[in-house]
Amino acid sequence: MDRALALLAAFDAEHRTLSLAELSRRTEMPPSSALRLANRLVEWGALERDTGGRFSVGLRLLEVATLAPRGHGLRHVALPFMNDLAEVTRQHVQLAVRDGMQAMLVERLSSRHAAPVDYRIGGRLPLHSTGVGLVLLAFAPLEVQEELLSRPVYSEPDNRLIPADKLRRTLAEVRRERLAIFRRDDEHESIVSVVAPVFGPDDTVPGVLGVLVPQRVAQPRRLGLAVQTAALGISRELGARRTVSIE
Repeated sequence: MDRALALLAAFDAEHRTLSLAELSRRTEMPPSSALRLANRLVEWGALERDTGGRFSVGLRLLEVATLAPRGHGLRHVALPFMNDLAEVTRQHVQLAVRDGMQAMLVERLSSRHAAPVDYRIGGRLPLHSTGVGLVLLAFAPLEVQEELLSRPVYSEPDNRLIPADKLRRTLAEVRRERLAIFRRDDEHESIVSVVAPVFGPDDTVPGVLGVLVPQRVAQPRRLGLAVQTAALGISRELGARRTVSIE
């Protein structure tokens, strides 16, 4: 089982198709073992193989992934609110969940006029250096926060050390405001992320909702109200018991 999972983990955004030799090298398996496992995964539908002999992730994994309640269930509830937010902003609307020490993007709606960004559905983002990550970290269990704060963390992409006391103050402010406004210099232009928490029936935060807009047109506080309103609607649909309001 571990070896089959390692074979699937060999694929990523930069390696969507792999030859047998590449699979063998990236998993450190002998070619014969990699081929035997890959063929079994092809039979099950987890992998596909094209006429040139290259492997790619199969549709069976997408079928299984839609059964994940933390991703698909939240997405199903959130989509109507995301559509409304996308109509208003004409930019990018994101829905993310925490997976261990990373944020994972489970949905993104983007206008064709939106500024170019690299984020993709299924992509993983750092908790300490993105808008969605900061909100997920701010409302994560204390042990998760302390684990991250116990080691040096660096901003991305400029690789600057973030002092732990500064990050603690940022997280406290996010919890107080129930909103994160995060600016990031992208390859193309500066992008502003405005993100709010989504509360579930157990008063935890199963996900976060955010928008990405170019800094040149950003009105963060005005956008913040729209994002918080949409997040509040999703929270109510999820049956949040906490009195969630916009102050």
